Amino acid sequence: MIGYAGLSHLGLVSSAAAAAKGFDIVAFDDDASLVARVRSGDLPVIEPGLPELMTAHGSRLEYTADASALARCDVVYVSVDVPTDADDRSDARPVERLLGVVAAATAPGTTIVVLSQVPPGFCRARRASVEAGGQELYYQVETLIFGRATERALHPERFIVGCSDPARPLPAALDGFLRAFDCPVLPMRYESAELSKISINTFLVASVATTNMLAELCEAVGAEWREIAPALRLDARIGPHAYLQPGLGIAGGNLRRDLMTIDGLARERGVDAGLVDTWFSGSRYRRDWATRVLNVRVLSRVEDPVVALWGLAYKENTGSTKNSPALALLDAIQGVRVRAYDPGVPRDAALPACVHRVSSPLDACAGADALVIMTAWPDFRTIDPHAVRAALRGTTVIDPWGVMDQASAGRAGFDYARLGTPARETVSC
Repeated sequence: MIGYAGLSHLGLVSSAAAAAKGFDIVAFDDDASLVARVRSGDLPVIEPGLPELMTAHGSRLEYTADASALARCDVVYVSVDVPTDADDRSDARPVERLLGVVAAATAPGTTIVVLSQVPPGFCRARRASVEAGGQELYYQVETLIFGRATERALHPERFIVGCSDPARPLPAALDGFLRAFDCPVLPMRYESAELSKISINTFLVASVATTNMLAELCEAVGAEWREIAPALRLDARIGPHAYLQPGLGIAGGNLRRDLMTIDGLARERGVDAGLVDTWFSGSRYRRDWATRVLNVRVLSRVEDPVVALWGLAYKENTGSTKNSPALALLDAIQGVRVRAYDPGVPRDAALPACVHRVSSPLDACAGADALVIMTAWPDFRTIDPHAVRAALRGTTVIDPWGVMDQASAGRAGFDYARLGTPARETVSC
């Protein structure tokens, strides 16, 4: 039996995927009200495919607020989300607290695995206290990506496992569980595993920053980034799965958190991490791309403008607004009237007073001088540009992600702006 301690986004997805692989699961959280919500199907997160997965394998999922139920498990994962502060610095204290609860509740011989992301040195420093109770402590790199978490939990690329001694075989129960997912298992020392996820995200940031800079150059010189990206993917040194989607800087919490961790570790140990400062600076600049375009094309030309905004979340398929470019845009244009729609962000989310939440994408467009699409929600792609044009007062569409088909936008008569694409003249209907 496999246990999960922490009904976080990470814990909910991971436990459901484990049940889908045929394992009986105890999913514990000491927040009884949260456990009751989950039992009733009222999930605290938005994640495509998760409700269906939990329903399909509900007979193997036991949700409980009683920590003693973990004593029946051979392997227990600590799966609480790691919070970050306003400066995107991690706070590992919730992980440490829950690790103590799990160590007290489980039997000697149990394998305890920290699945929450922690800084290098965390597990080594806590190994002795866990093993004093007869349990073994391991670390496993989580692969959570909001909006794709279910898919990645069911079909992981690999498992990276931190061990006190990577030369020793993994405990049989843990090894058997990991092998059920049919992917490579990479044991390594604690510190290497803890730094692996941060390293992966750091390389991703490098790709994001390079892509964004080149995409803006495309806009300036008349090149088209969508034509360049396939050539890069065919280069073996870059690869078919390279992240080459232009974006609005580093949003959300995970990448920024890992950059702050790298920066802190480097400063403590006298390592030059000037690249991190460069990436943060570039991210702030890219974040404001939509604001710059909106100012040039609309706000500087229209008296008392109204802006339609599709999307408040930092990315599609999540309700999170952590470091959201949409909120940065709203902050930059305070005083401008905005009609905003987002299907996932709670209605009580804090927004500037000039923002009016509406009930549909087309309602947001009613009488507006421009449409700005800041979150690539899948449903937005199905909306007819001609219906948008009929609702808008103006003709400007700012679409960083290419949610609206560019050719259709031209036929509808829009002045259309997209990341990595040179400006096009408006096409008459």
